[in-house]
Amino acid sequence: MATIYDVARRAKVSASTVSRVLNGKQSVDAILAERVREAARDLDYRPNALARSLRRSQTHLWAVLVSDINNPFFTALVRGVEDVAQRSRYSVVLCNSDENPDKEASYIAAILAEQIAGVIISPTNRSGHLRQLLDADVPIVAIDRKARGARVDTVTVDNTEAAELATNHLLSEGFVRIACITGPRDISTAEERLEGYRRALRAAGREYDPRQVRYADFREQGGYTAMAELLDHTPRPDAVFATNNLLTVGALECMVDRGVRVPDDVGVFGFDDVPSATLIRPPLSTITQPTYDIGRTAAELLLRRIADPSRPPTLSVLPTHLHVRASSLKRPRGTESRR
Repeated sequence: MATIYDVARRAKVSASTVSRVLNGKQSVDAILAERVREAARDLDYRPNALARSLRRSQTHLWAVLVSDINNPFFTALVRGVEDVAQRSRYSVVLCNSDENPDKEASYIAAILAEQIAGVIISPTNRSGHLRQLLDADVPIVAIDRKARGARVDTVTVDNTEAAELATNHLLSEGFVRIACITGPRDISTAEERLEGYRRALRAAGREYDPRQVRYADFREQGGYTAMAELLDHTPRPDAVFATNNLLTVGALECMVDRGVRVPDDVGVFGFDDVPSATLIRPPLSTITQPTYDIGRTAAELLLRRIADPSRPPTLSVLPTHLHVRASSLKRPRGTESRR
């Protein structure tokens, strides 16, 4: 028996386009729509009436599409989503794009085909994927990252201010050559955190040196490779600000392998708390995001969007906290924590 994906392959369109055509949506180009109908006729495609009826009546299932399921940042965030969903009689399906736009597109096609009631997403850099959801009137909330080219409800933190505070702390400690390891150039969080780093340097009268900046994917290996390049640079940095938790871990692993002492040789400040931050020696200075509250707020916004699809998009910016520990202190003293 032919499936919706067989029809999509024959018509050379996405499964979501097939779904929209066969469900009578008017947002598909007329030529494409006819191609889909012709492919369905050729394959003798017969949607399962019972299954389709169940999908259409399924209004109690949300998809949470995260960019990296291995990142502990998302653990508490998803719990925040789930707690709100359960109270409102929704169930949650967790999907992992793995920072891969093609994988994200595949999940979005499945979401459209299964008539998911709403989506909470940490998007990759392909705004066209979100466009498909919007065209199909699927309620969306973006988390952690801003969605380029799509006006949707968004929950994030003030990344620029947080990065500026972390860099200011390193400057106040007397570090001179402060490097920054940030994420991909086309991800909003990476851009905003790099801007906070730049802003702190400008305010302190320091020259911004692009040779002290490394771009990497938001993974441990990216942090390791970036740190290795910085250590090979002359003069090497005496401090580093890493813009997410996995980048920080990778940078620390590199320094251990190179015999670099923290903070005696290189001070370290990370973004996103690491579960073992206080167990690492020396304890790790980090910016902490309110991950549970990000998830909770996103779920509440999704409920509001489902109830009122026409209301203007909301941007919720939650506070971060600066946790100063020994990894960024030139002069040992008691552990500090500040907002």
